[in-house]
Amino acid sequence: MYEMESGSMKDGSSTGESSDRDDSDELDRRRLLEVAGDKKARSRRWFTWAVIYTTIGVGFAFLVLLAWRFSLDKKRAGSAGFVSNGTALFGPTTIIISLDGFRADFLTRGLTPRLNSFIKEGVSPLYMNPSFPSVTFPNHYTLATGLYPEAHGVVGNTFWDPDFEADFYYTDASKSMDAKWWNGEPFWATAEMQGLRTAVHMWPGSEAHILGIEPSFLDKYNGKEPLDAKVSRVLELLDKPGMETPDAKLEEMRPQLIAAYVPNVDGDGHRYGPNSTEIRATISAVDTMLDQIFMGLEERNLTDIVNVIIVSDHGMATTDVSRMMQLDDLIDLDKVHRIDGWPLSGIRPKNPDDLQALYDQAKEKTKGNPNVEVYLRDKDMPERYHFSKNERIAPLWIIPKTGWAIVERSEFDIAAGKEKGLVYHPRGLHGYDHEHPLMRAIFVARGPAFPHQPHSKLEPFQNINVYNILCDSIGLEPRPNNGTLRLPLKTIGLHDSDPETALQEIPDPAPEDAAVEGHGQGELKATDKIEPTSQHEDLATAVMSILPMPTNLDSGAEQPGNPVGVDPVDADQQGSRPEVPGTVLEPPAADDGEPGDGQDTGDDESSGGGSGSSFWDSVTGTWHWVTHKVGELVDKISSSGRDEDVSPDQQS
Repeated sequence: MYEMESGSMKDGSSTGESSDRDDSDELDRRRLLEVAGDKKARSRRWFTWAVIYTTIGVGFAFLVLLAWRFSLDKKRAGSAGFVSNGTALFGPTTIIISLDGFRADFLTRGLTPRLNSFIKEGVSPLYMNPSFPSVTFPNHYTLATGLYPEAHGVVGNTFWDPDFEADFYYTDASKSMDAKWWNGEPFWATAEMQGLRTAVHMWPGSEAHILGIEPSFLDKYNGKEPLDAKVSRVLELLDKPGMETPDAKLEEMRPQLIAAYVPNVDGDGHRYGPNSTEIRATISAVDTMLDQIFMGLEERNLTDIVNVIIVSDHGMATTDVSRMMQLDDLIDLDKVHRIDGWPLSGIRPKNPDDLQALYDQAKEKTKGNPNVEVYLRDKDMPERYHFSKNERIAPLWIIPKTGWAIVERSEFDIAAGKEKGLVYHPRGLHGYDHEHPLMRAIFVARGPAFPHQPHSKLEPFQNINVYNILCDSIGLEPRPNNGTLRLPLKTIGLHDSDPETALQEIPDPAPEDAAVEGHGQGELKATDKIEPTSQHEDLATAVMSILPMPTNLDSGAEQPGNPVGVDPVDADQQGSRPEVPGTVLEPPAADDGEPGDGQDTGDDESSGGGSGSSFWDSVTGTWHWVTHKVGELVDKISSSGRDEDVSPDQQS
């Protein structure tokens, strides 16, 4: 003890050995602490990465589950508000039927008792204006999307795309039924992406695989289909199983949106004219078809459950040799590369530098002629046409007044036709100023989405509004578009309350009122009353030979591949046109027209996308695609599970 207190230790003392051991223990302790610290650091790093990977995994799983849940929510949204007809459960359901070429004043001819009764049961304007140009494909796609033709890209029945370096030709499926031509989102795609099943019967554009989304039921165009087959098809779709049949296969479940296209009136209007004996019979036959559909709804106790919308795409005007002009007399055809549209003439010069000269020439040749107008797309095209913001629209247009036709001499020699007493074909035409009375279409609606007093009257509107109305009728959220009307529609009284504004039959332009000298017309004289074509010598143009649509042919007839309500033009009549594969067109900016309520109709949205689309649009589009695919996967799994539970007898 003394030695320790004095600060000195002898060699070999136990106290010295103890101090050495303490130092060694301290080093060991420090080493252990360092090892433990390293282990903790490694553990923390492992834990950090585990948290990161787990977060990523959970986040991905959450997104998948959210997409699945969202797809279910959309499906449930379409299944809300089910109503029983006594035997089945119906969610919000709408049938839209398009009567191609059914002019508004056809309702005044005493040929449509059922359609007139339907008007008294529902809500309608005196007429609906089509969009310009008033031809079938642009207007049916406007009905389907709510976009002007300049925005959705189908700017005519025939046109040239300078980016694709290819023709769109409506009677040739290889030149029209490709998604690259069709911008915007049609109602069947809107419905399918929001969880509602659709059935589309021959609607123009429905075979084009637009956005890669197909209707649940798709009937390809068949120009020989009799009208009674259309009745059977619509009622067959309504008779398919619904929510009341839990064991039903998904692919056989009832659609909530049915769209049907009826080409007959347009076909016979072209072939015989809108004032012919033949067209009267066709109008009556179509009215009978509608009556059979309405009776089918009544028999199924669906009159107050299913919405029905009847529309047409445009009207029709009678042609006459005395109301014709030779295009050769208006411009130098040697400088023309191609001509788009018809009966309008969209001129594309071989040399762009000749555009102004051709315009000046056409203006000079038509000076003082009230029956034709000449416009440059980028200079003086009337704003109300909404027909300028797309490169598919030719740069120069010669537009005849309603009832007039402009043809090349090689197609129809007017002077020779007059001399020989020939009748120009087609006998009926459309495509003119969309606000002309002869181009007016119809809109009539009835059902639970239209809870108005019977025979209610609306202000006339343009067909860009039909898409919104259709979406609202079954609870869909419409895509941004050019329409402004939304449900509930605002009425302005009853049709009976103001008889002075009742719809009147519109006469065709009188040949003697249209006489103009100095334009290759010669002396214009009034012609006799139009008789059935068979009583005259015929001369069909090389541009378009449009034949009638049979109304009572065998329903089992083979379906041709042509997607429109007219017979195709022979290949040798179309002329040689280059067809070079192109890249996807970036659609132009939509018109600054009035957007739908609460909708942003910016340039990129209204035109269906393109290089100007925003990042959010891309995200939204991707989200729609993901939820659609997840929904499809869930549906397939669910359907497979149901199929395993169903006996072979039930499956048959």
